[in-house]
Amino acid sequence: MAFRVEIRPAAQKQMLPLPKEAQMEIARSIDRLGDTPRPPRAKKLAESGLWRVRMGQYGIVFAIDDEAQLVTIVRVARRKEDTYRGL
Repeated sequence: MAFRVEIRPAAQKQMLPLPKEAQMEIARSIDRLGDTPRPPRAKKLAESGLWRVRMGQYGIVFAIDDEAQLVTIVRVARRKEDTYRGL
């Protein structure tokens, strides 16, 4: 059962300044979320109901809608203390 993956415009903009190699790795991980929206390394963010997956020094924050079979990428950012704040 494949999920559709959408990337919010803000998340796309967050990827633009990243190195090309990191962009490609993040894009591959985002594509895999369509096949496996809850990979073993994903963690649910308690307060927001969003999920996150870490990729080295970057994090991908996403929402899962099981009913619509949709994964929405909300944020792509370098991992630091405030990466997951304000979600």
